[in-house]
Amino acid sequence: MQLPSVIGTRDNERDDIDLLGIFGTLIDQKWLIGALTGAFMVTGVAYAVLATPVYLANALVQVEPKKNDMLGFSDLNSMLGGQSPSVTEIGIIKSRAVIGKTVDDLHLDIDVTPNTFPLVGGFLARRFRGDTPQSVAAPRMGLNSYAWGGERLEIARLKVPNELLGKKLTLIAGEQHAFQLFDDNDNLLAEGVAGSAFAHDGVEGLIAQLQANPGTRFEVVRNPRIVTIQNYQDALDISEQGKESGIIRLALASSDAAEAVQILNKISSLYVEQNVQRTSAEAAQSLDFLQGQLPQVKRDLAKASEALNAYQTRGKTVNISLETQSVLEQIVGLDTRISELKMQQAELDRKFTKQHPAYRALMTQIGELTQQQKALESKSQNLPATQQELLNLTRDVEVASQIYTQLLNKSQELDIVRAGAVGNARLIDAADVDLTSPVKPRKALIVLIATFLGAFVGVALVLLRKSLSRGLEGPEAIEQLGLPVYASIPYSALQQEEDTKKGRAKGDADAYLLALRNPTDLSIESIRSLRTCLHFAALDSTNNRIMISGPSPQVGKTFVSSNLAAVMAQSGQRVVLIDADMRKGHLHKTLNTPISNGLSDLLVKRCSIDQAINTVEVDNLHFISRGQVPPNPSELLMHANFRELMTELSERYDVVIIDTPPLLAVTDAAIVGREAGISLIVTRFAVNPAKEIELTIRRFAQNGIELKGAVFNGVEKRAASYYGNGGYGYYNYEYASDKS
Repeated sequence: MQLPSVIGTRDNERDDIDLLGIFGTLIDQKWLIGALTGAFMVTGVAYAVLATPVYLANALVQVEPKKNDMLGFSDLNSMLGGQSPSVTEIGIIKSRAVIGKTVDDLHLDIDVTPNTFPLVGGFLARRFRGDTPQSVAAPRMGLNSYAWGGERLEIARLKVPNELLGKKLTLIAGEQHAFQLFDDNDNLLAEGVAGSAFAHDGVEGLIAQLQANPGTRFEVVRNPRIVTIQNYQDALDISEQGKESGIIRLALASSDAAEAVQILNKISSLYVEQNVQRTSAEAAQSLDFLQGQLPQVKRDLAKASEALNAYQTRGKTVNISLETQSVLEQIVGLDTRISELKMQQAELDRKFTKQHPAYRALMTQIGELTQQQKALESKSQNLPATQQELLNLTRDVEVASQIYTQLLNKSQELDIVRAGAVGNARLIDAADVDLTSPVKPRKALIVLIATFLGAFVGVALVLLRKSLSRGLEGPEAIEQLGLPVYASIPYSALQQEEDTKKGRAKGDADAYLLALRNPTDLSIESIRSLRTCLHFAALDSTNNRIMISGPSPQVGKTFVSSNLAAVMAQSGQRVVLIDADMRKGHLHKTLNTPISNGLSDLLVKRCSIDQAINTVEVDNLHFISRGQVPPNPSELLMHANFRELMTELSERYDVVIIDTPPLLAVTDAAIVGREAGISLIVTRFAVNPAKEIELTIRRFAQNGIELKGAVFNGVEKRAASYYGNGGYGYYNYEYASDKS
């Protein structure tokens, strides 16, 4: 009844994180981890070498801030504390007006891709160097449908129906620059010769240049214009170098360096051109506004001059006093400034609503100047009446004169700007690209990432396999189930090699008993230790029969049974080995004896016991094979004939060893166990989980059979077992071997 608590304790111990055990597991699987790491690294190197290089073209544009607007007034952005003009200009550069014009002029909505051989075709094509610019690489291995280097296809114009937009079309080069164009269903759309326009069923175009071997295929895609514009808007990297520097950097990454340079130069020139046109248009609009204001200002100036002259003549007053002159200068300055702002207000009325921040800031400034104007006017009320009148008339003349002069000068400047070809943007550096340093792929980084990824996948795979594999890797876990471990048998590479040879051999192979062929093997040393344990266990046994079973197949029962029988016989005991697995027993192959006249034949009385007993190469060792496969093995073992056979063999031999099928597969072992004085089970390293062994113990107990112990077979030299909690030191075997 204590078994569940023991299991619970064991499970809790297994759930603990054993860092040393994990480290040992990684050491055990170092070759797998190394292989995966190497494979990923090689893949990374291959990708870095074969991938198409991507180059970065860049250009510089300078945008000079406008100190004054077209009317000569202070910049509105300064009034608002606004952002750098570069922000607006970046938006203009990325606009559809600029990018769309570039797409149209350079035919960027037509994608042409040569059909290259998978994986390495592009690499070979990029490294082709012909004797002349018109040279084309000869087809390799007769594969003329692929491009091998030097191919060139330029499409000046291509118009297709809407249903073919974005679809992959195939152009096949022919003799003498001829071509055929097919849709994605291999239907012929058009054919013609490079240099001549073609038109057929809604497909129109002009191939400007075709340079390829006959049969070479090109993939042609006519993209929708808006899609191409959006793609280039996303691909174009535009940023201001430094805060409010006015220096705009344009960058474009492409696998075709020449095309990237061409695109950037086109965008730069179009932007500068539209900037000039925009400046000229603004000057023209402002000039029209000023020319509309000049006649009225001129009339106001004439009217004010006439009024001043009339007053001076009538009042015989020529000059004003010094005090009045001081007030006059201040008032004239304010009136002039207010008049300028009001004309600017008229200009803003055409551009913004009254809720716009620029408009509201302007009105605030006008209000402040108006308050100052009122304060001066109240101060002038203290002057004599004659001086007051003279002040007002002189003020009107001065203000009108200054405004008229300013507008006249500005109109002349705007006329020059309108006719000029200079804006506030200019190209500093034309587009260029460094062909020696592609930005992609970053070879060292790719190889490094691939290597780390391979190592990570390898470690993850090892840990996943470890977590999914619940097989025990130490005898202590079996002993915690209440079952003593009589021996831990190390994995025998020699036995595995021999089994592999026999599996490949045709027909019967020579018998290979490890205890006979290589008696100094560590596995045999451990079986000798098992023999010693069984010798003392037999002192309390009811008979001299030893049953050997196991939880499941492929745990090494046959190996343990046959070699245990051999080492016992070598010690001078008379031993008989019985293959009680009448379904799949193969001990007769191990000992190279006939399968006929075996256990099944004995139990049905088809042969005598003397006919069934076979001699083998080991002295004092006899063997009874499984015989012919019966339809009812379990019923034969339950018959009285089996009990009588066991009694007779016990009298003839010192030890009777019975190799039985796995208990969890069939019940034969439970039947045989009732006739055996010692019952053992064989478990295998990293194969049998604890629950499977626990179930085997319970099954035997339910049939009234007490297991004497277990044999832990196939122990491998693993660092995980050495470092892990409760690990099993494999090196103990080497120490025992040296002692012997």
